[in-house]
Amino acid sequence: MRLPPRARLRPLSILVAAALAVTTLAACGGGSATPADAGSATSGTVNWWGWTPTDTATADTYIAAFNKQYPNIKVNYKLVNISDWVAALRPALASGNGPDVFDMQPGAYVTQFGSFAVDQTALAEQALGSDWKTKVAPIGISGLTADGKLTAMSVGQVYAGMLWINADIFAKYGLQPPTTLAEWKQVCATLKQNKVGCFVQGAAQEGFDQDTLQSIANSVQPGLWTKVSKGEARWTDPGIVKTLAIWKDLFDSGIMQPGAVGYQQYPDANNDFLTGKYGMIMMGTWYTQYATTKAMTAALAAAGVSGAKPFPILPVAFPDVAGAGNVSEMYGDADFGLAISTTSKVRAAAEKFVKWMATSAEGQQAIADQLNDLPSLTSVEPNFDNVALVDPARQKGPVQQLIAKAGAVTEPREALLSADVQNGILAAATSVATGKASPEEAAKTLQEAAEAAGVTFK
Repeated sequence: MRLPPRARLRPLSILVAAALAVTTLAACGGGSATPADAGSATSGTVNWWGWTPTDTATADTYIAAFNKQYPNIKVNYKLVNISDWVAALRPALASGNGPDVFDMQPGAYVTQFGSFAVDQTALAEQALGSDWKTKVAPIGISGLTADGKLTAMSVGQVYAGMLWINADIFAKYGLQPPTTLAEWKQVCATLKQNKVGCFVQGAAQEGFDQDTLQSIANSVQPGLWTKVSKGEARWTDPGIVKTLAIWKDLFDSGIMQPGAVGYQQYPDANNDFLTGKYGMIMMGTWYTQYATTKAMTAALAAAGVSGAKPFPILPVAFPDVAGAGNVSEMYGDADFGLAISTTSKVRAAAEKFVKWMATSAEGQQAIADQLNDLPSLTSVEPNFDNVALVDPARQKGPVQQLIAKAGAVTEPREALLSADVQNGILAAATSVATGKASPEEAAKTLQEAAEAAGVTFK
């Protein structure tokens, strides 16, 4: 999510280190590229910074599982709000005193921070063999690779393009998930009559506006958003104009909550949904974690709700808002990879942690069972015997169906868009929502922004 300029050139010391690594690999037939002064591989303190997991309880669960195998490697997780990520991470890495391990997201963050990250290709080969690419989700490799460098290893994938509903609220008022724009408006009318908010979104954040816009576009014309992102169609395409018009309708009709353009998705919209003020929210597969009693309880506490009873949430398909009969397909990327800082003084221990999280059966099972990400290893699935859902009878089937559906998704979410284009999307979304620009005007401005950013259109 994402405001980075072009990555800086790597300093000479890093280039020298890379050259030494290549020499080592040639001599050892693919052995470790870890330098000799990287510290112990079995002890030390590894500082991990991330914007996700968004609650420290989930991160602590991963670390506790890791420590069963490596008890003498202490991992400290520092949660940084996504809106503060660039401002916090860049100076920390540039100073050489930043984190040993840090989250990496496909797209703009790879451009922004790739030069600070160790190439993990050799680490992946060590862990999974020369055919390692066949063992992990392809979408978790492409988005984290730049100029042949694997900047991070994907821990898991996330997919977006659905809504989550408060199942108790829907049951209380006898409502069914909306499948069309008209049904969505009717659901909202019923909830508002009962003094309950309908749908909540942090429309001040580009990434979540982008999700809603991409879902609308997939209802208008499946695949159009991806074509435009690749330069195979223009942002002024009639389908994109219609997408922006439907986006405006969400505000005019009251589906979007009052003041949405001043809301952040985290914490504002998230907290409002979790505290029962709204019946629906636009979130992706990462929200599956809150189907569990443990994560929902922790999230309610973080939202300031004392002693609240967890409630069941359910994933539902994004409505066919265009009325064209199209299923609004999902899209996704690696949720995040774990990058290793080139200046880490505990690189060997950091590699152990990253390798365990991203490539070991134990680490990937821990990822899968948290339901925060879909595991990167294709051989691992959630073990529902170890997953305590809030209401298994209502949630297990829909959650399993969501996971199965996501596994077949190939449409990207973030990877194709530069920071400048993402900024343009946010500007277009907010200008249309507030009536400062028509859909046609916003689409034209967005096209101009993409061209200025260097996107070549066919």
